[in-house]
Amino acid sequence: MRTLYHLWLNPFSRKVRIVLAEKDLGFDMVVEQVWDRRREFLAINPAGDVPVIIEDDGTVLADSGAICEFLEEIAPEPPMIIGSPHERAEIRRLVSWFDRKFDAEISAPLVDEKVMKRIKGLGSPDSNVIRAAHANIHTHLEYIGYLAGRRHWLAGEEFSLADISAAAHLSAVDYLGDVPWADHDAAKDWYARIKSRPSFRQILADAIPGLPPPKHYANPDF
Repeated sequence: MRTLYHLWLNPFSRKVRIVLAEKDLGFDMVVEQVWDRRREFLAINPAGDVPVIIEDDGTVLADSGAICEFLEEIAPEPPMIIGSPHERAEIRRLVSWFDRKFDAEISAPLVDEKVMKRIKGLGSPDSNVIRAAHANIHTHLEYIGYLAGRRHWLAGEEFSLADISAAAHLSAVDYLGDVPWADHDAAKDWYARIKSRPSFRQILADAIPGLPPPKHYANPDF
């Protein structure tokens, strides 16, 4: 069975987990503490980050974008990149939006300051970084609400990799209790639909020792 090297609150790992579940592809998970710079792991992925998948035949795949495109090719049903060329381009645009902009402005700062600093023994969280991320998230939730209010899903009428990417990042931040759902009803309604999908149950079941999620985290109805 394929093996996924991941970290619990890494949104890119979560994205791959959701795609694997949507396509009903079996996998085992191994937590990789990337800060250890383990020699054996660097040998299979010199970039030293997760996610990484090792296929049954020993093929190594790294980078969540490359992995998701690979999974789309080997298991095209159900499709996660769907529609006309324009529609597929829109899906990829939104994936890039969340994997780059949302990550840089929200996911990475909050996870790094609130979790990774403690794990690495790098001192207390920087309140200025956290405050900036809390301010930035409102713009992104408004954008999600705008898209979801004009389309059935973020990129169009079909559930797609764009929704998966957005939900992967939001789920990591929501685990920390940092999503102001009460201020963004449209985004909250969209996320409630994501939480009700079978592929998301594994994400909602995550429980990191010493860092429990807020009570609403695993509740599909908030």
